[in-house]
Amino acid sequence: MEVSRPVEKAGIKVVARNREAYHEYFVEEEFEAGIELFGTEVKSIRQGTLSLKDAWCGIKDGELLVNQMHISPYEKGNIFNKDPRRPRRLLMHKREIMRLYGKVKQDGYSIIPLSVYFKGSRVKLNIGLCKGKKLYDKRQSAAERDAKRQIDRAMKERY
Repeated sequence: MEVSRPVEKAGIKVVARNREAYHEYFVEEEFEAGIELFGTEVKSIRQGTLSLKDAWCGIKDGELLVNQMHISPYEKGNIFNKDPRRPRRLLMHKREIMRLYGKVKQDGYSIIPLSVYFKGSRVKLNIGLCKGKKLYDKRQSAAERDAKRQIDRAMKERY
């Protein structure tokens, strides 16, 4: 069976996706942010040793930080390796950060990392302004997904 993958744009290589985020949250808006990393962390990301499973973003002292994003230590990094789950600063314009801060404080939104990718030689993080789903919303999303899958199967068998 062939696995369908999204078409990647020129110069963009997706390293990790947070599939759970689309199940747990309604993604209202998406933003691209740079991420402040050390050299051994970038080398480790190139090897694909990255997890966004429990990651979340927060704003502290006017800076946007990603927390609980796990980047495994680079095996040849010895003394230069950093803590795998340390908070990492995200690079965005101040007005964008303040806009996100206002939404999170007033409207009950969360900022969730959706994917990590290389854009040229730089590591970028796609973050989403998300609102949590209730259990019935999750069931409805699952039902819609199953219905779409059945329709696709029927169309494939027909043609």
